[in-house]
Amino acid sequence: MKYSNGGWLFKDGYEVSFPAHVYTTRSTEETLILYAPFKYTSHKGMSLDGGMMTIEVTAPRPNIIGVKAYHHKGAINHGPDFELYKDLVEAEISETDEAYVFSNGDLSLEASKGEGFNLKFLYKGKLLTESKPRGQAYVIDDKQQAHISDQLEIGVGELIYGLGERFSPFVKNGQTVDIWNEDGGTGTEQAYKNIPFYISNRGYGVFVDSPDKVSFEVASEKVSKVQFSVPGETMQYYIIAGDDLKEVLQHYTSFTGKPAFPPAWSYGLWLSTSFLTDYDEETVTQFVDGMSERDIPLEVFHFDCLWMEEFEWSNFTWDERTFPDPEKMLARLKDKGLKICVWINPYVGQKSPMFEEGMEHGYFIKRANGDVWQWDKWQAGLAVVDFTNPAAVKWYRDKLSALIDMGVDSFKTDFGERIPVDCVYHDGSDPHRMHNYYTQLYNQIVFDLLVERRGEKEAVLFARSATVGGQKFPVHWGGDSTSDYPSMAESLRAGLSFGMSGFGYWSHDIGGFESGCTPDLYKRWTQFGLLSSHSRYHGSWDYKVPWLYGDEAVDVARKFTKLKLSLMPYLIKESTYTHETGVPMMRSMVLEFPEDLATHTLDRQYMLGEELLVAPIFNEEGHVDFYVPEGKWTNYLTNEVYEGQRFYDQTYDYMTLPLLVKPNTLLAEGNVDNQAEYDYADGVTLHVFELAEGAQAQTAIYTKDGDLISEVKASRQDNTLTIDAPGLTNFNVLLRNISDVSGVDAQAHDLGVLISDLATNVSITLN
Repeated sequence: MKYSNGGWLFKDGYEVSFPAHVYTTRSTEETLILYAPFKYTSHKGMSLDGGMMTIEVTAPRPNIIGVKAYHHKGAINHGPDFELYKDLVEAEISETDEAYVFSNGDLSLEASKGEGFNLKFLYKGKLLTESKPRGQAYVIDDKQQAHISDQLEIGVGELIYGLGERFSPFVKNGQTVDIWNEDGGTGTEQAYKNIPFYISNRGYGVFVDSPDKVSFEVASEKVSKVQFSVPGETMQYYIIAGDDLKEVLQHYTSFTGKPAFPPAWSYGLWLSTSFLTDYDEETVTQFVDGMSERDIPLEVFHFDCLWMEEFEWSNFTWDERTFPDPEKMLARLKDKGLKICVWINPYVGQKSPMFEEGMEHGYFIKRANGDVWQWDKWQAGLAVVDFTNPAAVKWYRDKLSALIDMGVDSFKTDFGERIPVDCVYHDGSDPHRMHNYYTQLYNQIVFDLLVERRGEKEAVLFARSATVGGQKFPVHWGGDSTSDYPSMAESLRAGLSFGMSGFGYWSHDIGGFESGCTPDLYKRWTQFGLLSSHSRYHGSWDYKVPWLYGDEAVDVARKFTKLKLSLMPYLIKESTYTHETGVPMMRSMVLEFPEDLATHTLDRQYMLGEELLVAPIFNEEGHVDFYVPEGKWTNYLTNEVYEGQRFYDQTYDYMTLPLLVKPNTLLAEGNVDNQAEYDYADGVTLHVFELAEGAQAQTAIYTKDGDLISEVKASRQDNTLTIDAPGLTNFNVLLRNISDVSGVDAQAHDLGVLISDLATNVSITLN
């Protein structure tokens, strides 16, 4: 919300009041309360006829400081509220001649004494940001709506990231961002997944704890500040600090929830019917068999909307015109080794038999007069399931449970953004707060059902909408992209922003959702898609099976699908780390290399886990500019070596792209490339990259369920390379861009030297 008119005035119709100073304080073992009147109060008589901001400072978890600012405290909160995992710590509260000090571990807040209201946030004594005088404000807008606002300083060279899956520029400086979920595709400032959390390259994050419409002005109203505001009389925000950006994300996701561990099979290739294509069981069988005949491993088959009859979304009943015997069809597909996903949404069209059930029993969101809330967007007479009603939740779950009985393994939880505010909920929730929060109820209900029916390690969604905490229910995909290179690039920007917002796993529609995908785009997007955390071919009016895009597209799909499957030991290792820490699998370069200023604005390349750099190609010429951080990096596909701390300008064919491995890396490659689930320790090849003298590299091998098998180390000392692999009895070592091996039995390899059939400990002497 912008309320300023230049540097000194306010917009017409706006009333703005600022805390003038801290007049007095109170404190407990856990809370510091600051009382800050709107006018400087030099004597008792000035306490009459004036408002005041009250600020409560708390420590909900280590290295997180909460600031709750309120004007009038008496408003009823009808909910909903984000689920936060608080572990209140005993803060240290003190004061100096200049300030009141609240410390939580290495993070502290200093509230100035005397004239002027100033809040400083410091980490290990270093200033992170501050709210200067006339920063915090109580605002009455031109519609007489109250808001609480604050402004935090942006330092010179400071860049802001996150705020959800945003398709706008990766660096958020200069942007206005409203946290309001909308179904707007991937080409506008609207977003499906709005998260009121941003992270700074100075090593801290800010989380505004409200599911309502939080407005952020990131250097867009006051160019040296991030301004944020919420409607109402109260605002709660948290400053989250850490030694680096990863640690900030770890603290944030400890507070809002860690991502679940997706099943290993979900990393394999997903193939969809697409949306509005003409398909039946014969079409599905042709697609599945066609992938097998062309040796393209397929893990999941997805049925999009038209598994149900048109005008009846949702009815959760197979369209008997195209799928007369769905249980037998699903059994035949599962006999081919496939998992099954079906499309759902939380809406019910009036033609659906479910509409009569829901209306009769009160399962839908209502209008103020008691009518069912309906409109004609998406489906004629559409109603919205009221997930605040326990009976409606059970009804909805029972419908999905029947599909699980048939053999369905996963659900694509589409939609959940177009949620009305002119409505009434069963539990009395505030509809404005529920607009963004609705998706959390929706996805949690479906995810919890899968956990209950399939098991904790088997539950996975393919979700579009999200809010704070939605990271607990992976996986999310990027929505309705167009089939062109700009949309492919904006999808990547959105995924990187999403990762900077606390979400660990992310996908997108390979080839773009809308019609018009060319063979060239299909092949380039395939490379990108199969080097993302999760991979799905999907479209609108177009089938996305590779042979429709030429023989070379088949070859590209085969190569990169098999490449990803062979990397499953590495991907599961990285997934375990993501699950435990909240650090995303697909990481912006600045997240992995914050000390390298050249990485701070990069948005056309990323790290897939800690050790693999991916630079997708966004043009028909196969040309790509990319940056390589410090050290000697190796292209995993070609063995070409790149000296770090410089940019490269190269051209690649469809079988290659920049897929670079970080120096001093020990990377595990599996011995299976036709399925996602296998024994990752059996016959594993340990690639040793650019291991410097005196250096050590390590990796870990896990089972498909994330249980540790072996912690493997490679070290190089006095011209000897030592591999320590406890628990592994059948593995290979591949030296990549390391001095030639001598004095050992080795066979030539086009990418290095392969030493086979090693014991659990082996030493290799180098020339």
